[in-house]
Amino acid sequence: MSLPASFSAPARGLIVAAAIAVLIIVLQHAASLLTPVLLAVFIAVIATPPLRWMRRRGLPKWLALALVVFVLVEIGSLLAVLSTGALEGFRDSMPTYQERFLALSENLGSWLEGLGVEGSRAAIPDLLDPDRVNGLVRLMLTNAGSLVGNGLLVLLATVFILLEAPSLPAKLRAAFNLPEQGQQRLIKLVGLVNRYMLIKALTSLGTALLIGIWLWLLDLDFIVIWVLLAFLLNFVPVIGSWIMGIPAILLALVQADLQTAMLTALGYMIVNVGIGNIIEPRVMGHGLGISSLVVFLSLMFWGWLFGTVGVFLSVPLTMAVIIALDASPQTRPIAILLGPEIKAESMSETRAEP
Repeated sequence: MSLPASFSAPARGLIVAAAIAVLIIVLQHAASLLTPVLLAVFIAVIATPPLRWMRRRGLPKWLALALVVFVLVEIGSLLAVLSTGALEGFRDSMPTYQERFLALSENLGSWLEGLGVEGSRAAIPDLLDPDRVNGLVRLMLTNAGSLVGNGLLVLLATVFILLEAPSLPAKLRAAFNLPEQGQQRLIKLVGLVNRYMLIKALTSLGTALLIGIWLWLLDLDFIVIWVLLAFLLNFVPVIGSWIMGIPAILLALVQADLQTAMLTALGYMIVNVGIGNIIEPRVMGHGLGISSLVVFLSLMFWGWLFGTVGVFLSVPLTMAVIIALDASPQTRPIAILLGPEIKAESMSETRAEP
């Protein structure tokens, strides 16, 4: 929607800012309804290429869709069974580690007080209280039922989106008179999201496997939990790959000794630097068009807006916003600010344009 030319530039800016603020408030209040839909949309985007591949190979539409749904259900069921079983085992084993856990926390508090940090001897054992960990595990297990319910809702929404996907471009053209340029932007967005999610899934799988092998060599308990955490948290940009190792390092300190904990930390560091800082950027390239600062800020914004789903989908959502902003000359400067660093050659070419 374009504003009348009679409005001054400051007035237009205020109107746009007010509209954005209202939109954000509406989205936040509707988050519980929108998050399953958002998740279903992104799962459908990922599932569309294999669905089309099977259709090109001559499979009937119903059979191709049934196979895709079967794979999605199996993946979801496997994750649910593994995570629930591992968390229950962790909860049942907590009494075994409780005495050493409390002793280590008291020693840590005494050491910090020796360094001049007042009150650490009382605060650290309370902060690292095993009952807190047990409560957290119980909360996660309690929420498993609601996750299953949401999973069924997401699955149904994904199926309906996949059924509508072939006719969606024609409907968009008819409903919004979408020009060819707008269609190309939509195709570009879907392609970027597909590429990002595929590469992220492969690098997350590689990270989880390498972490699992390393922790198995160190004979650490509850490897399934740490592998699942490594896989899932690797989807969280910027901070996910680094916070995934903290629980495993703490357990290594409780289960074994300081040397094992340091080796655990070293393994996480090598894997994260190797995959996250070397392999993934080379494979991903610069096609995402998002600066590192914007990735971090978008993580906080989408997480605040949509919770956990927003954290995991922060990069694809930001990509969609940038492409939408780039479509209009009025909002293109914002898209440039959100995009990657502009090289000197590009700036020279921009200045040279009439």
